[in-house]
Amino acid sequence: MSPEGTTSDELTKFTDDLPFLLDGFQRRACEALENGHGVLVCAPTGAGKTVVGEFAVHLALAAGRKCFYTTPIKALSNQKHTDLVRRYGPDRIGLLTGDVSINADAPIVVMTTEVLRNMLYANSPALQRLSYVVMDEVHFLADRMRGAVWEEVILHLPDEVRLVSLSATVSNAEEFGGWIQTVRGDTTVIVDEHRPVPLWQHMLVGKRLFDLFDLDKHRPGANGQVVVDPELVRHIAHRREAERLTEWQPRGRGSARNHTGRRPGFYRPPSRPDVIATLEREGLLPAITFVFSRAGCDAAVKQCLRSSLRLTTDADRARIAEVIDRRCGDLADADLEVLDYYSWREGLLRGLAAHHAGMLPIFRHTVEELFTAGLVKAVFATETLALGINMPARTVVLEKLVKFNGEQHAPLTPGEYTQLTGRAGRRGIDVEGHAVVVWTPEVEPAEVAGLASTRTFPLKSSFAPSYNMTINLVQQMGPDQARRLLEQSFAQYQADRSVVGLVRGVERGERMLDELAAELGGRDSPMLDYVRLRAQIGERERAQSRASRVQRRRATSDALAALRRGDIISITGRHGGLAVVLESDSESADPRPLVLTEHRWAGRISSADFSGAGARIGTMNLPKRVEHRQPRVRRDLASALRSAADSLVVPSGKRSRRGSDQDPDIDPELVDMRERLRRHSAHSAADREARARIGERYLRVERDNAALRKKIAAATNSLALTFDRIVGLLTERGYVVADGDDLRVTDDGRLLARIYSESDLLVAECLRTGAWDGLAPAELAAVLSAVVFETRGSDGPTMRAYEVSSAGVRRALAQTRRLSGQLRADEIRHRIAPSREPDEGFVNAMYRWATTGDLTSALAASEEASAGNTLSAGDFVRWCRQVLDLLDQVRNAAREPALRATAKRAIDDVRRGVVAVDGG
Repeated sequence: MSPEGTTSDELTKFTDDLPFLLDGFQRRACEALENGHGVLVCAPTGAGKTVVGEFAVHLALAAGRKCFYTTPIKALSNQKHTDLVRRYGPDRIGLLTGDVSINADAPIVVMTTEVLRNMLYANSPALQRLSYVVMDEVHFLADRMRGAVWEEVILHLPDEVRLVSLSATVSNAEEFGGWIQTVRGDTTVIVDEHRPVPLWQHMLVGKRLFDLFDLDKHRPGANGQVVVDPELVRHIAHRREAERLTEWQPRGRGSARNHTGRRPGFYRPPSRPDVIATLEREGLLPAITFVFSRAGCDAAVKQCLRSSLRLTTDADRARIAEVIDRRCGDLADADLEVLDYYSWREGLLRGLAAHHAGMLPIFRHTVEELFTAGLVKAVFATETLALGINMPARTVVLEKLVKFNGEQHAPLTPGEYTQLTGRAGRRGIDVEGHAVVVWTPEVEPAEVAGLASTRTFPLKSSFAPSYNMTINLVQQMGPDQARRLLEQSFAQYQADRSVVGLVRGVERGERMLDELAAELGGRDSPMLDYVRLRAQIGERERAQSRASRVQRRRATSDALAALRRGDIISITGRHGGLAVVLESDSESADPRPLVLTEHRWAGRISSADFSGAGARIGTMNLPKRVEHRQPRVRRDLASALRSAADSLVVPSGKRSRRGSDQDPDIDPELVDMRERLRRHSAHSAADREARARIGERYLRVERDNAALRKKIAAATNSLALTFDRIVGLLTERGYVVADGDDLRVTDDGRLLARIYSESDLLVAECLRTGAWDGLAPAELAAVLSAVVFETRGSDGPTMRAYEVSSAGVRRALAQTRRLSGQLRADEIRHRIAPSREPDEGFVNAMYRWATTGDLTSALAASEEASAGNTLSAGDFVRWCRQVLDLLDQVRNAAREPALRATAKRAIDDVRRGVVAVDGG
């Protein structure tokens, strides 16, 4: 009997209802679960990991217990809820995603990971009788923004709960599994790198499709030497040669030129319609083309709509129209135009669609349904589609191998390439999947082959204490136990494993120090003391030299900035001699005045040409305009300069001397150290220099060891140190108070414990200081938007809500900004990473929406706030739902009954129209 009381044939009962046989890794994982173990399953995208999670659901139902199935994104939760309802019926399956609650008391509840984290901190009664938790896409714990939530759940789950962790293939699965075994006990780690549907790699050159690998020497999934298809290499070489010859053709008056003024090259990448037509001809549809920009996805569909491309039959179009009408029937007619509904519908009817986070959720999920049903044949998607949504295709196309990572355009990593191309090949439908890279002249087949044959996707923890986490830990277990919990995190586990190598390095260093010291007579040898003194003198001299150079540069820069038109100076370097200043430059941080020399050279000089010691020698009159580029002007002016200089008497002290060595030693400490060195007992030793070299090696090893020890201290104490700093700030602000040797959470602290937001402490500050009291519902929604909204791109937060007619909004925003500034100052003082500032770019849009419910007006307000960049409908809905989530937290956490009631009314004002339409 298993711990849940099931008999050993539960796996047989489960598999009897499946339309396929279990793979080896699936069976091993299910058997481990039935035998009472937790499991970690790492397998490629599309391998069927979720079957293991579904068996945990089966075991919980068979034993009359509960199972929570967690996912990283709401779309995946909605999809899994639909799958489980289809299998087990709606009465036994629930859904919790923050803004959606369906049958929450059911024995099986699908939820986002954040919902479970919040349940654990609140010690929710829903946790009773919980026997299994499935964590789908658990590799999301590497996510910079949200990854910590996964580790919090893993660390806080009761010991009796079996954890089922499902991950994409990661290269450090054993390390991750080792950590889960450490914190959760008995866990079976199952790694399977076999793709159930083989993946073939191709390159599209023009309209011609080539195999990437030499198929006589390479098979999908095969290890060993990677050989690029020689026919592909030859074809690309011919392309490049043709391009080179085209570039060298003579440019006659009639030769074609593009808008840059250059003749167009021979090669042009194929158009999107041509790519899709080629795939259709080769039998490679349906296909997902990854385009790393939302605008690029939409533009790709429009480009195809302008062509004659049609991928659907009359029967397909009738079924597509039925799905669109069923899905979108609740949309208001007035909103259809602003949503670009008719263009989107026409694309679907022709078998084409975009898929990205900027789309209206109902549009995005309609695309998913039609694509899964095989009715949409070509989707242009951003990489978010690769993260968990069950939407595989026969073929995946990559237009570029470079993407913007938020800061710069960076090449795809092998892990990213594997994740994206993993969508190719539908299990049970396709015999094989296909990955196609569109060739451009800057793409080398060998580089693509390297990406396609490398399997490196290491899982790295992003765990770090937040204010909410810290206050909950202190409230639940006290600071000492909280520190011990932090020491159990995957982040600390990885840090400790990295420390092992560092400690070994220190041990090797200590052995070397013993050996070197023995050659000198021990660690207290006079020679070691002598070498240390000599090293201190050298460092002091270098510091003095650096200070002198900085001082000289500053003096030279000041002298250059002080020069005026007509000043005669002496310069050094290649054009050295007398010169007259033609244009001064007093405003620049690095002044570069324009001069003309007595040798007729004109140009700008820098501190390298002018020591500043000579300053100006004299002055001369210059014409109002000096055309220094004309040889005749330069000749006449140089002659005038020499004549003016002949009449000047230049004192010898004004001659420019660079770096004089005659300066007396003005550092008394350095003088004393040199004197001590000369008097040292080791100074007169016959073998002084030979022994000093051994001593210098000793000092180098000692410095290296000190650096390693510093790294060890930083790695082993980083989380606890951050925790202690946060506790210090929270204590200072009254969220926790000292109670003897312990800490006690105050009423303000309990308020903070109920706020789960990236700006949790700022929200708590605004609530406890009354910054948001007295607002109308629409005003409260508008102000809260500044706390959750984040402007896309690198422009930073929009710090002014233009033309907000409400005085209440202006007052509350000003107080929120003030509190944010005070908080950030305290964070800097406590050496905590500063919280992000409020962003008012969504305030007007939120206020108009909550006031009028008019989508056109609300989107226009977003355009006004961001100087012409209108929010997409999908982004608008996403931010509205984030505001709804925070409004719900305020409704539950605020002390003032009036504010709680306002938040409740604001929720009703925001949740309407497109925001209320269920996109699941």
